Amino acid sequence: MSTNSEVVEELDVLVVGGGFAGLYQLDRLRSLGYSVKVFEAGSELGGIWYWNCYPGARVDTEGSLYQFSRPDLSQEWEYRELYPAWDEVRAYFHYIDKKLDLSKDIRFNTRVNSAEYDSAAKKWVVHSSDGSTVHCRFFVPCLGFASKPYTPPLAGLNSFQGAAHHTALWPQEGVDMTGKRVAVLGTGASGIQVFQEAGRDAAEVTLFQRTPNLALPMGQRTLTPDEQKFIKEGLDERLARRGETFAGLDFDFAPANAVDVTEEERNKLYEELWQGGGFRFWLGPFQDTLFVQESNDYAYAFWRDKVRARINDPALAEKLAPTVQPHPFGVKRPSLEQNFYDLFNNDNVHLVDLKETPIASITERGIRTNDGVEREFDLIVLATGFDSVTGGLTAIDIRGEDGTLLRDKWANGVDAHLGIATAGFPNMLFVYGPQSPSGFAIGPTSAEIQGEMIVGLLDHLLSNGHTRIESTEEADGAWSDHIAEVLDTTLFAKAESWYMGANIPGKRMQMLNYPAGLPAYRAKFAEEQAEGYATFEIA
Repeated sequence: MSTNSEVVEELDVLVVGGGFAGLYQLDRLRSLGYSVKVFEAGSELGGIWYWNCYPGARVDTEGSLYQFSRPDLSQEWEYRELYPAWDEVRAYFHYIDKKLDLSKDIRFNTRVNSAEYDSAAKKWVVHSSDGSTVHCRFFVPCLGFASKPYTPPLAGLNSFQGAAHHTALWPQEGVDMTGKRVAVLGTGASGIQVFQEAGRDAAEVTLFQRTPNLALPMGQRTLTPDEQKFIKEGLDERLARRGETFAGLDFDFAPANAVDVTEEERNKLYEELWQGGGFRFWLGPFQDTLFVQESNDYAYAFWRDKVRARINDPALAEKLAPTVQPHPFGVKRPSLEQNFYDLFNNDNVHLVDLKETPIASITERGIRTNDGVEREFDLIVLATGFDSVTGGLTAIDIRGEDGTLLRDKWANGVDAHLGIATAGFPNMLFVYGPQSPSGFAIGPTSAEIQGEMIVGLLDHLLSNGHTRIESTEEADGAWSDHIAEVLDTTLFAKAESWYMGANIPGKRMQMLNYPAGLPAYRAKFAEEQAEGYATFEIA
C-alpha cells in the first residue's frame, strides 16, 4: 500500500507492456476518453522487438501482415524485406508512435514489480521499479507469450571467461561474432537465426541440439517497387482476412483431408506450399494434418526428404531430419530458415547431439560434454527460450483479493476464463496471455482482435458504472475443460513443447494456448458478449 508521502497517480486503466497489444489498448481506450497509461520496462516501444536484437532476429510472418490493419497506418508504411528484421520492426513502432502520439502516455524504463487488489477501494495498487505507485480501476497486463527468458541450470556458467548472452537479453549495442568461436545452445527460432549469422561471420560455430527443429524455407527477399505496389493494392483485404483464419494469417488449411486424396494430389499441394515459403507448409496443408497421424506422416516425409537432399553427410542428415519423426510435424512451432541446413556442409560448422552427449558443465574456456570432450569458445549464445505464456505474469508479484499470489494460484496449472481473466483477481484482464490464441496467432492480429474484445468489455464496464468484474472458479474450470477437449482431438500432446509448458522443469503439462483457432475463439467471445458476460461476476 502507498504511504501518505507518496504521490499516487489515479487511472481508469493501467496497461503493462509497450508491444502491439499494449499500444492497441492505449490508443483505443484513450480515444474513448478514459485515463490510461502504459508502463514499459524497455527504453523504447516494441515489446519483444525491443529485447530481440540478437544477430539475425526477424519476424516469421510476412511484413505486410505484421502491422496494424488501420488503412491510415498500413497504406503509408512499407517494410523493405519480405520478412523484416528486428530493426525494421522497431522502425515501424517509431512510425506508429509518431502517427498516433503514443509516447506521451507511456512511462519507459518502468518495470512493474508488484500489484495488489484493494477490495475496499475497488482498485489495483501497482508499484513499479522507479518507486512510483499507481491506483487503477482496471489492471491490463499485455506481456506477450515470450517475456520471461529461461536459462537452464548449467553448471559452471558463471565461470566462463568468454561472453555468454541469452538471445532475449542481448546487448543493445550488439555483439560482433566475426572470427570468433561461437556455441549456440538451442534450436528454436532464435537459435536458428543466430546460427545462420554465425555461420557467415564466425571462425567456427557449433550448434548444441536436443531436438531437431522441423524448420521451413523462409523465401526471404528484398521487395521490389513493383512488389510493394502489388502488396498495397491487396493489403486491406489481406489484413481483414487475418481474423478469419486459424492463426491470424491471410491463408488457411486446405479444405480436404490428406488421407482422402491420392499421393499425386498430396505432393502437388505440398510442393506449391513449399515453394510459397514461410508458414504455408505448416498452416496451409490439408486440414487433418495436425489431427490425424497418418496425414501428419505424409507431411513429415515430404519435409524430411526436402531437407535431407540439402545435407551432404548422411549421419548429419539423420540427426537434423531423422528417418522417423521425432514428434508429429507442426505440433512444435517450426522456425523459418534461409540457409540453415546448407551450413552443415561447411567444415567450420558442427553439431553436438545433446541426447547422445549432454552438457556436463560450462568451463572457463568453453563447454564440456559428458563424454569428457571440452570444446573451447569465445561466445556462448543461450537460445534457451522462455517460460512461455504464463511466465511474464507470474514473474510479477500480483496478489488477488485474498492476498494470494498469482504464481501460487497457477503453481499446479493455469485456469483462465476465455484467456482473459482468472478467479480471485478482480478487474485484471490480460491480453495475449494464457489460454488465449496467443501462441497460435500472430501478434498484431491478436493485439487487434482480442484487444478490441477487451476494449469493448472495459468500455461496457466503465460507461455503465460497474466497479468490478471477476471470473469464477467454475468458469475458469469450464474453459480449461474446453481446451482439454479440443486438445484431445489433436496431435499437440504428443510433443514436449513450450505450447504445453514442457520446456520448464516442474511446470504442469497442459495446453497453454487456445488450440481451436482464431475463428472459434472469436465465436466463443461473441457468445459471451451477447449474453452480457453472464459467466463473469459483475458488480
